[in-house]
Amino acid sequence: MRLVSTLGQDYQVIVVGAGHAGCEAALAAARMGCRTLLLNLGLDAVAQMSCNPAIGGLAKGHLVREIDALGGEMARVIDATGIQFRTLNTRKGPAVRASRAQADRHRYAAQMKRVVESQEGLDLKQGAVVRLLVEAGRVVGVETRDGVVFAGRTVVLTTGTFMRGLIHVGLNHYPGGRAGEPPSEGLSDDLRVLGLTVGRLKTGTPARLDRHTIDFARLEAQPGDSPPRPFSVDTERIQLPQVPCHVTWTSAQTHDLIRAGLDRSPLYSGVIEGVGPRYCPSIEDKVVRFPEKERHQIFLEPEGLDCAEVYPNGVSTSLPVDIQQAFLRSIPGLEQVEIMRPGYAIEYDFVDPGQLQPTLETKAIENLYHAGQINGTSGYEEAAAQGLLAGINAALRARGEAPLVIGRDEGYLGVMVDDLVTLGTREPYRMFTSRAEYRLLLREDNADQRLTPIGRRIGLIGDRRWQRFVARQDALAAGRVRLSSQRLTPGDQAAAARLAVEGLHNALTLEELLRRPHIHIEDLLFLDDELAGLDPGLLEALEIGVKYAGYIRRQVDQVERFRRTEDVQIPAGFAYRGVPGLSTEIQEKLEAVRPLSLGQAARIQGVTPAAIAILSVLLRRG
Repeated sequence: MRLVSTLGQDYQVIVVGAGHAGCEAALAAARMGCRTLLLNLGLDAVAQMSCNPAIGGLAKGHLVREIDALGGEMARVIDATGIQFRTLNTRKGPAVRASRAQADRHRYAAQMKRVVESQEGLDLKQGAVVRLLVEAGRVVGVETRDGVVFAGRTVVLTTGTFMRGLIHVGLNHYPGGRAGEPPSEGLSDDLRVLGLTVGRLKTGTPARLDRHTIDFARLEAQPGDSPPRPFSVDTERIQLPQVPCHVTWTSAQTHDLIRAGLDRSPLYSGVIEGVGPRYCPSIEDKVVRFPEKERHQIFLEPEGLDCAEVYPNGVSTSLPVDIQQAFLRSIPGLEQVEIMRPGYAIEYDFVDPGQLQPTLETKAIENLYHAGQINGTSGYEEAAAQGLLAGINAALRARGEAPLVIGRDEGYLGVMVDDLVTLGTREPYRMFTSRAEYRLLLREDNADQRLTPIGRRIGLIGDRRWQRFVARQDALAAGRVRLSSQRLTPGDQAAAARLAVEGLHNALTLEELLRRPHIHIEDLLFLDDELAGLDPGLLEALEIGVKYAGYIRRQVDQVERFRRTEDVQIPAGFAYRGVPGLSTEIQEKLEAVRPLSLGQAARIQGVTPAAIAILSVLLRRG
């Protein structure tokens, strides 16, 4: 008997949770032509920035550009609402340079909500989902706390920190998905009943400070880039006024006050059970774990142009409010500061991502997809990228088409998902450039070259965007021709002197000149009007292609070797039990993950090269 929706409307894709993952999932599914429902606990809490008011950062900026390249929304929204844009790691190589933008927190959420509400084929409704409706191992809909049933062919869960969320401030704790909002109760219990392994994680946030009580004259100002550089290729220029952030440091007194309050810390008194983020520790964790450090850096980030709240990045805490105020007032520039909202820690349920396919579909329940913090990740960007992939695959399933898997050699999105589904996680997962073995090929500047053709194929890149992409690729090709064909001759002594090129006896192409460490592409523009007419982004890509050509070729060769194992598919029903030469432990690991390829099998912890060699022989024999 077919499930009937209470309100009469059936959906091809149902997305639960309207955070960063949920918005991307729902928008992708609707834009791919699927009737989509986006359910959230409250309609006034769409795309909230519950922690730091910023998008991007190291490796995270790469994810945002990949979202944009595939046809997602995050990059366009931060471009419309960003109040400071900065490029990080400018003195390092192109693989690890990254973009970051401070957001006007309220404008960001409002803009994303406007996009969601105006999207054709997408319904935004309020509802707390407490139960998945499953028939014969396949999800067919959801039921809300109010008893309303929505039938759907596919379901994407993007529950954030709301599943059994518990907020801690000192030794006080109360249920909540974030401060001021209720948790989601019942859904994680239902997932356990359905056979999924559910764990517990922890994250936290600092107090929000009243900017009127901060002595900015004592602080170091940190301006953004001028001009600001957008995230999305669709954005011509940044419209909002740009403002500085400020930098300060903790002091010895700060650390003494924190140590004195540890007996009232939920983190150190055993009240908190969930595992916290290793790479974004609380200030009490920093003081305890790094006693040799005399001070810790703090970035004071404005939460908006019309907002008095300031986010002190670097002092996340769950200490009691009186201790929070005391240690904050021991920091230079914050001697008279007032807290507008206290910092807190939050525990929440997540589902072990090792139970997912690389498409983010659960192995236990067909047509059910997970994205974001439910998979054990941290960060808006990680969540949004997963949401986009889950929404794409839910729509492809609803359309009866083959799923999309992004490889480790194709994007940071592929690296993240492969890490999660192959290795699982026991702590909040954060993206780093060091996680990507082919990071020189996965730069911010070439995200569109890597992923926009995929976005076009699945229906997320429209004609206008595609024409701009093709024009950009043509311009890059033309730029390469100019670099290889235009020459500096020995007779042009003035140009040689300007470029500090001595003893020029033979003509050199612009490409050969650009290989010299002291010469940058901007230095060559006076020699060629066509190059001078290209935009800065194209010039940057051309320079990277020339200066890092040898390293890039080396990584391309590595990818080709990687593909030899990645392309060896393992049949879905392959029987690992009883394979001669495979230990019982390795058989159990392979059975648990069920890798799709020989390459994925090789990345499972504890699976030895000898085991891979055995599998390779068996698979190649057919």
